[in-house]
Amino acid sequence: MKKILFAVLAMLFSMGASFAQQQQMSPEEKEKKMDEFIQKEIEKLENNLKLEDWQIFYADSILNHDYRAMQKELEELQESKVSSSDLYTQASDKWAEQIYNSMHKVLNEDQWTKYIKGEAGRAKKARDKRKAKHN
Repeated sequence: MKKILFAVLAMLFSMGASFAQQQQMSPEEKEKKMDEFIQKEIEKLENNLKLEDWQIFYADSILNHDYRAMQKELEELQESKVSSSDLYTQASDKWAEQIYNSMHKVLNEDQWTKYIKGEAGRAKKARDKRKAKHN
């Protein structure tokens, strides 16, 4: 239990540090970093789940849209001088949940089972736990 909590906190901290670092980058640098990140995620999905070409196309579209929308929302929070880390976490969780649900529609049963047994499943449990605690 402590290991999972530590992993989630480490992930949130690294996302926050990455986000803070991105604020010092030019828009072109931010775009390049986002493209690289999404490409790595697609490659992981492709290799781990043996995605077909059409699935790669949809996964790429999903990740491009949702990660960029999440980044925009986090930037808007920062620009409005929001200091509550809970709001940043809620925004991140909202988009992560969107990705999770969208990927469910793209993956077949075997791929979905493998997907939720990995990092996505652990992240989902952590999001659900945070949501329950918040409510």
